[in-house]
Amino acid sequence: MAREIDTARVLCTLADIPVGATREFRIGAGDWPLRGFLVRTRDALHAYVNRCPHAGHALNLRPHRFLTADGSLIVCTSHGALFEKATGFCVAGPCAGRALTTIPVEVDAGLVLLAADVDPASFENVEAL
Repeated sequence: MAREIDTARVLCTLADIPVGATREFRIGAGDWPLRGFLVRTRDALHAYVNRCPHAGHALNLRPHRFLTADGSLIVCTSHGALFEKATGFCVAGPCAGRALTTIPVEVDAGLVLLAADVDPASFENVEAL
C-alpha cells in the first residue's frame, strides 16, 4: 500500500534543486509564512530560515540566489556575511560566530518535504543563533 504524503509539507521536487543549487520556499499561511531556502550539496540537502542573524531580513535579493559567485558559501547579499552550506555557521561578516536557523526536511518519493514534526508557525519569531 502506498503511503500518503501531506501535500501541505511539500517544498519542491528533488529534481527542482540540482546538486550545487539553492531554492527558496514559503510554507504556511497568514501574515507569517515560513520563509526558507534549501541548499543541495553532493552529500546532503540542508534547509535554513531565510533570515540574516545580523539584520533579521532575507539573505537574498534575487529569487533562489543564496551562494557566493564560486558557489562555496551562502552569502547575505546586504552585508556580505558568509555561511557554511552544511551547517549555516557564519564564518565572516557582521554575524561571525552565529548561525542560520536550520529547518528539518526529508525526502520522500522524490519530494522535498518539511519534516512531519515541524510546525511552520514555530519559526515566526525565531532569531538565528
